[in-house]
Amino acid sequence: MNARTERPAAGYGIRCARRAESGAVAALLARAFADDAVMAWMFPDPGGRARRTARFFELLQRQQRPRAGAVRVAATGGGQLLAAALWSGPGHGQPGAARELATVPRYAYVFGVRGLSRAAGVQNALQEAHPDTPHWYLPTLGTDPAFQGTGVGSALVREQLARCDRLGQPAYLESSMASNIPFYEGLGFRVTREIRLPGGGPELWPMWRDAGRGRR
Repeated sequence: MNARTERPAAGYGIRCARRAESGAVAALLARAFADDAVMAWMFPDPGGRARRTARFFELLQRQQRPRAGAVRVAATGGGQLLAAALWSGPGHGQPGAARELATVPRYAYVFGVRGLSRAAGVQNALQEAHPDTPHWYLPTLGTDPAFQGTGVGSALVREQLARCDRLGQPAYLESSMASNIPFYEGLGFRVTREIRLPGGGPELWPMWRDAGRGRR
């Protein structure tokens, strides 16, 4: 991701995303992940990558929305979205078998028939590495490239981490870029291992945060 530092013209707040904003959230995340190695590997065709990436984030939101507060945004008072985060609470990190089966047609729409096996390989690799200890899971965080480096993304994450600390609950994520590891370390996360995606895919770095590990 690039690190341009254009600042919002007005103040912003953190809130739950509205259902009508799902398309705008997906487009924001697609821009944020335009340079992401995992997205490039899952969608190797540069011509269709932006479109398919946006569809992918639409699908992730569908899976998250049954849980209250799962899709959160940093937005200006005028409705401009600056950053978005998807969260799953303890016990909701991985979908059940029936739910996974129900999403197969949607996955085919996003990845195409040929890309389904690669998508399944990514999902299996992440599930195998996923910790069993109850935790809050951050599968996706993205800041609009125009506002990366302004503190908007960290403010969005800190809002939930403060809740984790109050409840005494840990948090977990996978960083898909090595350059983002220091950012998450500054929020109290630590790398626990490496995940190499099958078929010659890129690496991801699982990161764990114990409650109360925020920067002091």
